[in-house]
Amino acid sequence: MSEDTDRHAMKMAKKKAARDKIMATKTDQKGLIIVHTGKGKGKSSAAFGMIFRCIAHGMQCAVVQFIKGGMSTGERDLILSKFSDICAFHTMGEGFTWETQDKSRDIEMATAAWEKAKDLIRDPANKMVLLDEINIAIRYDYLPVADVVAFLKAEKPEMTHVVLTGRNAHDDLVEIADLVTEMELVKHPFRSGVKAQIGVEY
Repeated sequence: MSEDTDRHAMKMAKKKAARDKIMATKTDQKGLIIVHTGKGKGKSSAAFGMIFRCIAHGMQCAVVQFIKGGMSTGERDLILSKFSDICAFHTMGEGFTWETQDKSRDIEMATAAWEKAKDLIRDPANKMVLLDEINIAIRYDYLPVADVVAFLKAEKPEMTHVVLTGRNAHDDLVEIADLVTEMELVKHPFRSGVKAQIGVEY
């Protein structure tokens, strides 16, 4: 038993030394463009996890929701009731596209959301801005991807993080992003007849 413990300790010490050597080379800091996409669940949930990290560290941040608007969510209710002084929250959409069934109205709302998003990103006081479901707005041609890419490249402050969520992220966004995570769907209860539930989906 002691021999196994000693061998494990030596192995971990070597791993730590190698890891420390790698970490010593990582000295840069910058505001990241972060994309959460894919067919799996958890894109917005992971992004809100980062927003709550910012809040916990006393960092000013902001959220713009491009699509979700027709229902209350736990994240929105908590931020508006407890953290509105440090996190601006703007629900600009009117629900999912199949509910509104009015493309011109959807384009109008997405355009307004993008204008709000640009104002929030331009403000260097905001350390992180979450653009929730913007990938959907781009996918349905409510927003020109070229405008989003050009703005992020030219006007995003150096130390501001911008998080973009939604399935089917455009290749041009993926190209300019610093961090891209694709959520893979393995199983989902909806396929077994289970509807969206409080605390899990919203």
